[in-house]
Amino acid sequence: MKLLYFDCFSGVSGDMILGALLDLGLPLEDLRRALGGLAIEGCEIGVDRVTRGSIAAAKFRVVQHGHRRGHKQQASGVRSGAPDAAAALGTPSPKSEVARPRTEGRCPKSDVGRPNSRAEADRRAHDHDHRTLAEMVDLIERSGLSQGARARAVALFRRLAEVEASVHEVPVEQVHLHEVGALDSIVDIVGTVFALEWLAPERIVASALNVGCGSVRTAHGMLPVPAPATAKLLEGVPIYSSGPEMEMVTPTGALLVTAYAQEFGPLPAMRLARIGYGAGDRDPAGRANVLRAMLGDADAQTTVERVLVAECEIDDMNPQIFGALMEQLLAAGALDVYYAPIQMKKNRPATLVTVIGRPADHEALAGILFRETTTIGLRYQEMNRERLDRESIVVETPLGPVRLKLARRQGRVVNAVPEFDDCARLARERQVSIKDVQAIAMKAYLDRKC
Repeated sequence: MKLLYFDCFSGVSGDMILGALLDLGLPLEDLRRALGGLAIEGCEIGVDRVTRGSIAAAKFRVVQHGHRRGHKQQASGVRSGAPDAAAALGTPSPKSEVARPRTEGRCPKSDVGRPNSRAEADRRAHDHDHRTLAEMVDLIERSGLSQGARARAVALFRRLAEVEASVHEVPVEQVHLHEVGALDSIVDIVGTVFALEWLAPERIVASALNVGCGSVRTAHGMLPVPAPATAKLLEGVPIYSSGPEMEMVTPTGALLVTAYAQEFGPLPAMRLARIGYGAGDRDPAGRANVLRAMLGDADAQTTVERVLVAECEIDDMNPQIFGALMEQLLAAGALDVYYAPIQMKKNRPATLVTVIGRPADHEALAGILFRETTTIGLRYQEMNRERLDRESIVVETPLGPVRLKLARRQGRVVNAVPEFDDCARLARERQVSIKDVQAIAMKAYLDRKC
């Protein structure tokens, strides 16, 4: 299983994610072609090699009308006064997009309290870059991205709009996406959707997020770190605060990591293949301001995984529905579903419904429970599950072939069970008891081991 781990020890922003994925091997030209489908004029992308706290990293850049985000000087490879068409997204720069390695200077003390990515602060000061959700959806739907990438990008912007609407208590239709409605953030979000589709990891895990501390200046004035919209996006995610006073998790970073990471925690056991580093704009003293992305294969010996356990009690539903409910939950990805009889208040007999699934399937499973049952509440938690490695073999017996399920822990067989359906079929055909077939099958397995 291809595993991607985001190590967010210095926070995360959209450009840090793209920088790390480019450093992992994403071709810049592929990313440029994908983003060119957005048909945004006056913009160009590039990547530089920089150092952050002595770590060499990729710094993803968005160049717009001769202005490189995070820098006031004229951007390399973009002619002053060039028409929009010449600088359109997807037009190769006259110079190489990968600049010579260099170390950028330290930020002045006056930068304390500014975001991890200067782009976040820069775009918050430019109201003309703000867009509504409808404008964002139209921009993405007209792009040349794959259907799956378009749907994912639209869902991300819709989620952000809903969070902004909740924080400011306004209708979603009236929300202007101050935090990520600027062109460079559109590139970060849509670019990350494409990049992860290209990389195609089967499992994405992220560390706890270092959000920073202090305050940050936004389009809504000075706000505490993490800013309200960022904090809302991080609900249910492990966070902490460490380091200098600055915003380390931007709204874009929070949106992308929480949408893609299937779980949060320490580095899982894996066979490491490649490491990529994506740089933030700032270079604070004493801290490597980078996002580390680690790609590899999940260790085959790993048996511990995170699962979602959801449950509810039902005392007023037609019992015939429980059978159909279990079928729907299993079809939606539930790992297990079981019912237990219980006694509730007012001495009412009831059924305890327990569903075990993957954390990423939470919304789908919860939706089925609320839609198909009479429950009006649901409890859930995430916990570790240790699962033995499993293998199915076939043994030949005097009665016929029988499948056995073997369970291993650390390579050693700790359990062997004949498949009941095979035993029941042979028992009917041979006119013997099922328990005799099971015993014969186990003897055949043990003889085979010897």
